[in-house]
Amino acid sequence: MDDGTDRTPRIVAGVDGSPAAEEALRWAVGQARLAGGTVDAVIAWEYPATYGWPAPILEDVDFADDARRCLAEAVGRATDDGGPVRRIVVQGHPAAALPDAADGADLLVVGNRGHGAFTEALLGSVGQHCVHHGRCPVVVVRPAPDREPAKDR
Repeated sequence: MDDGTDRTPRIVAGVDGSPAAEEALRWAVGQARLAGGTVDAVIAWEYPATYGWPAPILEDVDFADDARRCLAEAVGRATDDGGPVRRIVVQGHPAAALPDAADGADLLVVGNRGHGAFTEALLGSVGQHCVHHGRCPVVVVRPAPDREPAKDR
């Protein structure tokens, strides 16, 4: 990530509250410390599709605030001291928002959720989209074995 300039390396990490995303954020913070860079922790939210349900059901829900709290909790758990982390909340689907947020970044880091023997070999839809459409290198981080949810096999 050293391009010979005095520019500070920027790493973007996708956060969604899952153990896999938390591990990705933890990895991104460690990499930023090694490279003397910063981390943009990005969480994306969108209004759920209602498909004919009346929207007033959701009028008391503040999705952006919920995303802000989720991001703050994830940053708190993934870093000792907050680290070199800037928190960014965006509206939109994560598969589109993360590559956009990583435009011009040195690295995009996302988590991978393994769901069983077969699907462990596959990336989730957001991770897969980022790998194929990211405009910078993409790292996919699996959760540490002691942080993975129990699986039925």
